[in-house]
Amino acid sequence: MSRSTSEVQLFNTCLAEGFFPSVPNAVEKVLRRLGVKVRRLRGSFCCGQVAFNEGLREPAQILARSFLRACEVGTPVVLPSGSCSSMVRIFYSDLLTSTPDLAAKARALKPWLFEFSEFLVDVLKVTDLGARFGHRVAYHPSCHLLRELKIRDQPIRLLGAVRDLELCSLPSPEECCGFGGLFSVKFPHISAAMLDDKLKAIASSGAEVVTSNDGGCLMQIAGGLSRLNSPITTLHLAEILAST
Repeated sequence: MSRSTSEVQLFNTCLAEGFFPSVPNAVEKVLRRLGVKVRRLRGSFCCGQVAFNEGLREPAQILARSFLRACEVGTPVVLPSGSCSSMVRIFYSDLLTSTPDLAAKARALKPWLFEFSEFLVDVLKVTDLGARFGHRVAYHPSCHLLRELKIRDQPIRLLGAVRDLELCSLPSPEECCGFGGLFSVKFPHISAAMLDDKLKAIASSGAEVVTSNDGGCLMQIAGGLSRLNSPITTLHLAEILAST
């Protein structure tokens, strides 16, 4: 392993800290299993995407400043979220146009930012993590992961190497689950209709577990499954990869 990947900075994300604390723990477990030293970012809990999407640029810039100050250029930053990865890698350039110091730090940091599955497959060049998970699993690709980061097959390749895991085919997998951050709050009827389609697709797949790389999608899908009293559960990709 090269010196540049022997240590990483791990960004927990606000959804993970608030609702899915097992996710960053699983990410750390997987990376340490590969011999990577993990240092969690301190002093930053949110990338600012929600504020940015609502046009609240000043609060978003404050959060971006906290994130960028917490990061060290030259050491990979791993984010277990396509949504957060997309915000920092792509949308900070828009957000920070009026703050040259932050914009410069964001440009310098950009080559060191990686979504979790991307870091494993494209940087560490590994797919088989020695994981074992004896369940039928359907993978839901999040919108930002697909459409902004263009990450498609990395999670599938990682799941395909998990022992005893049966990967189920999800009908129309690239259709949105309807979460979209505050979209689900501002347009609940549209969001609910999109979720209904996704839940029907999940049920038809025969899966026991639905996995994704984003906490928002997992929250949306898990809520819908719970309201249906469905036995199907949800797990972040990292939690499956950490299983032995």
